[in-house]
Amino acid sequence: MVPQGSVLRPILFNIFINDLVKGFHSKLSIFADDTKLCKVINTEEDSFLLQGDLNRLEAWSGKWQMRFNTDKCKVMHMGRNNASHPYILNGKTLGNTDMVKDLGLSINSKLSSRNQCQAAAAKANKIMGCIKRGIDARDENIVLPLYKSLVRPHIEYCVQFWAPVNKADIAELERVQRRATKVITGMGQLQYPERLSKLVLFTLEKKTTEGRSNNYV
Repeated sequence: MVPQGSVLRPILFNIFINDLVKGFHSKLSIFADDTKLCKVINTEEDSFLLQGDLNRLEAWSGKWQMRFNTDKCKVMHMGRNNASHPYILNGKTLGNTDMVKDLGLSINSKLSSRNQCQAAAAKANKIMGCIKRGIDARDENIVLPLYKSLVRPHIEYCVQFWAPVNKADIAELERVQRRATKVITGMGQLQYPERLSKLVLFTLEKKTTEGRSNNYV
């Protein structure tokens, strides 16, 4: 048994599931208690191999008394010519889904970043609204650090993976920055390119000033 809430719990849990990765034809991905199987299905034999891997998971979970919650287990079929074979786990046919959430990222069957862009923009706008309502000061020395520390992390989290390529998705995220630059005193009447250039200039000047002051310490 793995004691709940202990410091050694992550290590003991990893040791406990260490043998789960053996003997699979599919690519197996494990993070904490989330397990994913991924396999290219070109023929019916490939689907049989994937079902065999599901059977191995079922046998392992039965042996170690860690049953999978089949209601939360879903199958995402990808590709236009995917035959969408049904798969069974614990005697129950798994349901299909067009989108999954993995480590905070929304991924759909078409590998589109649309859902992720909308979710990221919604979170960033919500926090930006809290800053506008909760902070009376509009000076760039106050707004800019708040924007960088509280807003930008939501629109830049794992962006290397889901970086948008469609104009609509890019505009969705850029609207957050447009809104942020308008909040700063003296920038509301300027066009967005001017606001952005002043913001970048301020950032560079601030970093340069900080660098000089550090040299004298």
